[in-house]
Amino acid sequence: MSKSWCPIIDYNRCCECGKCVNKCRQGVYDKSKMPKPIVIYPQGCIQGCHGCGNLCPEKAITYEGDNGNKMNRRRMF
Repeated sequence: MSKSWCPIIDYNRCCECGKCVNKCRQGVYDKSKMPKPIVIYPQGCIQGCHGCGNLCPEKAITYEGDNGNKMNRRRMF
């Protein structure tokens, strides 16, 4: 079974506050690129966790694998 849960950042909305990077303790984000949230270890993201997304003031984080209506299927790089 492959893991399909990971944060997707909409860089058009992101204000680069760094709250998401500071929140995550799973090593999902590249801390050397602070405050810009760069996902480097998506498999570290905990299934169902919305910790970083809940902190985002711009609501720029959605999750691949989330079956909710707010799913953003386009990856923003």
